[in-house]
Amino acid sequence: MNSPKIHSGAISELPSDAAAGEGLRMAPAETPGVILRPDEALDFALRFHRINYLAEAEVLYRRILQVLPDNLDALHFLGLLCHQQDRHKEAIELIRRILELDPQNCDGYNNLGNVLQNIGELPEAESCYRKAISLRPDHAAAYNNLGVVLSVQKRVAEAVESHRRAVELNQDSADYFHNLGNALRRAGEIDESLHSYRKAIVLAPGHVGARRALARTLVGAGRRQEAENVFEEWLRIDPVNQVVLYLKAACLEREAPERAPNAYIEGLFDDMANEFDTRLLEYLDYRAPDLLAEALTAILPPAASTLEVLDAGCGTGLCAHHLRPYARRLTGVDLSASMLHKAAARRLYDDLIKAELTEFLGRRTEAYDVVASADTLCYFGNLEPVFHAAAKALKEGGILAFTLEDAGEEAPDSQLTPNCRYVHTRSYVQLALGAAGLSVCSISPVILRKELGKPVRGHLAVARKQFENYSSSVANMTSRGEK
Repeated sequence: MNSPKIHSGAISELPSDAAAGEGLRMAPAETPGVILRPDEALDFALRFHRINYLAEAEVLYRRILQVLPDNLDALHFLGLLCHQQDRHKEAIELIRRILELDPQNCDGYNNLGNVLQNIGELPEAESCYRKAISLRPDHAAAYNNLGVVLSVQKRVAEAVESHRRAVELNQDSADYFHNLGNALRRAGEIDESLHSYRKAIVLAPGHVGARRALARTLVGAGRRQEAENVFEEWLRIDPVNQVVLYLKAACLEREAPERAPNAYIEGLFDDMANEFDTRLLEYLDYRAPDLLAEALTAILPPAASTLEVLDAGCGTGLCAHHLRPYARRLTGVDLSASMLHKAAARRLYDDLIKAELTEFLGRRTEAYDVVASADTLCYFGNLEPVFHAAAKALKEGGILAFTLEDAGEEAPDSQLTPNCRYVHTRSYVQLALGAAGLSVCSISPVILRKELGKPVRGHLAVARKQFENYSSSVANMTSRGEK
C-alpha cells in the first residue's frame, strides 16, 4: 500500500539540516507547495519548530493529523507547541488523546502534569506525575516534577524524598541537584542542601540559581566568609558579570548598585514566568494589584475607557483587569519576554513592549494619563531617574501609582536586601517624587504579601504630575481620597 501524502502548502524551499538554523523561506499562501510523505512532513515540522517558526510547524502537524489522526508524534509535538504558546486547553486535549491511544505512555502523563502544573492545577498534576512513575519507576523527570509540585504545596518532607529519588536516577542533572538543595533547605537540612548546590555547580559551573542559593544559604547560616568565597570563585570565572556583582552586593549587603542589572531581571522573571501567578496568588497572598486598584479608584473618575494607561513592569498581567476599564489604550512594558508572553495570553493589552522601564519612559513625552507599577520599583535603589522619566511620560495632571517595600524610617534611604530587592524609607520616596516634579497625593503603609509566613510591609504611593493648565484628559478628574 502506498503511503499517504501530505501537501505542505507553505514550504517553497526545503533546507538541509545545515541550513535550518538560518531560517526557511515561506511561499505565499497561493503557492502550490510540495508533496511530502508523513515522515518527511514531520521532519520539516520539527525543523520549523526548533527555529521557532511555530505557525509553519503547526500547519504541518495539523496536516499530518488530517491524514493520520492517530499519529502519536504529531499529537505530541503539536501539544508541546500549544503548551509553549499558553494554549493550555488545546495542549491538554492533545495529550489526553495520546493517552487514549497509548494508556501506558509515561512521558504523556509527565507532559500532562507539566501543563496542569503551569495552570495551577496542582493535585491533578501530582496525580499525573505519580501515574508516570507507576508506569516507569525510573522516570527521573517525573520524580523531579513531582518534587516541585509538592514543594509549592509546602509538603516539604515528601518533596525532599521525591527530589532525592530524581538525583539517584539521574546523577548528571544540575537542575535536579539544585531543586534537591532547595527542598533540603526548606526542610532545615542545611549541610545537605549546601552539598546539593555544590554538586549542581560541579555539573554546571554557570548555574546561576545554584550559586546564588549556595551563597544565600551560607549567609543565612552565618557563614559569611564562605559565602564571600563563593562569589570570589564565581568572579574569577566571569569577572565582569554584572549579575554576579549584584548578587554579591545583595547577599553580603554592601556596595549596592543604583538598580538591578537588566540581565538579572530578565533571567529571574523568565525563569519564574510559568509558576509566577500560582506562587504569588495562592501561596504568598500577593496583594499589590488589588492595592493599586483601590488607590486608583479613589483618585480617578469612574472608569470609562478614556485614558492612556501604562502598566509599568506588567509581568504576567496581574494588574490588567484592574486597569483595562479605565483605558482607551492599555500598554504593558517589561524586560522579561516570558512574562510578556503570559501577559499576551490575557488579551487585555493593546501593546506589550519588551524594554527597560526608565529608558522606555524617557522616550515618551506626555504620553500617558496613568502609569501604574506593582512591585517593579523594588528593583531600583535610586528612584530619582525613574521618577523623572515617569514625570516626562505623564501628561499634565497625570497619575503615577506604585508599590515599594518599606525599609523603616531608621534605615538608609534605600537598601539592597539579601532577597535581591531594594527597600525604601517613606521620607525618601516623598523627596524623590518632589524632586521629579510629582506632587504626592498619598503614601500609605500596606502589607504587600507574605514571605516565609511573615508579612512584607510596603508603601502604596500615588503622585500627580504638576500642571499649569487644564488641557489634560485627567486634569479635571475628581480628587477623591487625595491626602
